[in-house]
Amino acid sequence: MQVQSLRNSLIPVLLLCFVASGALAASEPARKDPAPIKQAIEKDKAPSPPVESKKEEKKEQPKYTYDPTGKTDPFKSFIMEQENIEDKAKRRPKTYLETLDLSQLELIAIIVGQSGNYAMVKDSKGTGHVITKGTGIGVNGGFVERITEKEVIIREEYKDFKGVVRYRDIAKKLPSLM
Repeated sequence: MQVQSLRNSLIPVLLLCFVASGALAASEPARKDPAPIKQAIEKDKAPSPPVESKKEEKKEQPKYTYDPTGKTDPFKSFIMEQENIEDKAKRRPKTYLETLDLSQLELIAIIVGQSGNYAMVKDSKGTGHVITKGTGIGVNGGFVERITEKEVIIREEYKDFKGVVRYRDIAKKLPSLM
């Protein structure tokens, strides 16, 4: 019984809400006096005001330009620095011995004298070359540091992983005679 009395009292309230909302909607149109299509097309065809006056009013602002000063290069490797052009020019081979790797050369003779020490190396072709102190040798920019009675010391310059310049000494010894 209570459910039925509740239903009977709810129905008139809901009907009153629907009627009231419909009456409000009918009194205020959703669109006020819609323009005909012809008038809308004619408005689009109407000449627009001169563009020159708008350009004069607007000040031209400078275009953005990128300034890389003080910024890191995103394409540059942070581990290895690129060699300078001067370093590359310094490493150009000037003689035939500077085009050969040290493993291709074999020490065959050493001459020790008062006027200076000389050594002879043989390349893989079998050709002999006389070297003295300061002679450029090897593909890594090495030079003859000193010549002793039993060996030739060759010093090469290289950069370690931090970019610090270091030197490496390579000894070429005379083959032992049996």
